[in-house]
Amino acid sequence: MVREYPRLLSIPKGSFFLFGVRGVGKSTWARSNLPEAVRFDLLDERQYHDLLADPGAFGEALAALPAGSQVVIDEVQRIPQLLNEVHRFIEERRLRFALLGSSARKLKTAGTNLLAGRATWKTLFPLTPTELGDDFDLERALRFGTIPLVWMADDPAERLHSYVRLYLSEEVKAEALVRNLPGFARFLPVAGLFHGQVVNVASLARDAGVARTTVSGYLDILEDTLLVTRLRAFEGRLRVRERRHPKLYWVDPGLARAVKRQVGPVAMEERGHLLEGWALSLLRAYGEIHPLFDEIYYWASANVEVDFLMARGAKHLALEVKSSARVSSPQLAGLRAAASLPSIARRILVYTGTFERRTGDGIELWPLGTFVERLASGSLWP
Repeated sequence: MVREYPRLLSIPKGSFFLFGVRGVGKSTWARSNLPEAVRFDLLDERQYHDLLADPGAFGEALAALPAGSQVVIDEVQRIPQLLNEVHRFIEERRLRFALLGSSARKLKTAGTNLLAGRATWKTLFPLTPTELGDDFDLERALRFGTIPLVWMADDPAERLHSYVRLYLSEEVKAEALVRNLPGFARFLPVAGLFHGQVVNVASLARDAGVARTTVSGYLDILEDTLLVTRLRAFEGRLRVRERRHPKLYWVDPGLARAVKRQVGPVAMEERGHLLEGWALSLLRAYGEIHPLFDEIYYWASANVEVDFLMARGAKHLALEVKSSARVSSPQLAGLRAAASLPSIARRILVYTGTFERRTGDGIELWPLGTFVERLASGSLWP
């Protein structure tokens, strides 16, 4: 029997959107948390084509439900026009909707009804160490990632390869997200190489053999389908010409490796970026549970850099992530420079060692386990 891991995300009040990459467990979460809900599964091709041909049938089905009923629509982005009826029945019958999706792209098009604040937006991320409990293993997480579909597979390497193939055929081709599928397929492994690095559109375009404007569109697709996030630089009072490019992070280390067709043991040279990207996913995942930050950036000045700079209100928290078990003075340079930033409440270096301690100038060194514990309890800030 396949194990089902309990998720940290609780049921939001009222209606809500729940986004997450394919295989992250949105449908499983909905079945566990909303067992009595009426379901519409738009991945069911028969149901999808029936509602696409006759959207009015959706309204008729909703009209037959008792007031206050819970309704789940899976892969809602496949028929965005259904949201007009969702809006109407929230208002008229106080129905409560869970709107699940693996892409926000079609929902961003002009004229799509996004319910005008009547539904909250939540994201389900790959499994966290808290959710995995005793099953958590850092090496496995960095090698294969923690998307449930992959984590629980008998052959996670093959499942990752299949995941990328299905993404190209079902998400990109079937939904007609790009005109040039071969060009997009060439672009993916190049984008995997930029995991944890500043996005250089010109270099991406050159290596993928496509135009720069095309690469910009491809990056939008990856972000809209929730596979990557582009982390902005903290700019402070920099002038426009001094603005830095964003960094690119894949949502899961397994995906970052799979698009490069690299699922063997983690090499030393890729370990740092994988751990850094995984830490960002943890910050975002636990941020769905606790108010960890209002905004998150990376910070760079001259020859130093800090992986993550979180803002909450007027205060900032600087966080650096290192894959080494020992910390040397050069590894603290970015955090030392960050002391000059306004309203710095805490400077933290997360590493794979075992001792929690503080340097003479106030930088806190946290083992990875301490970092996860603080995230889980919502006590990242002093």
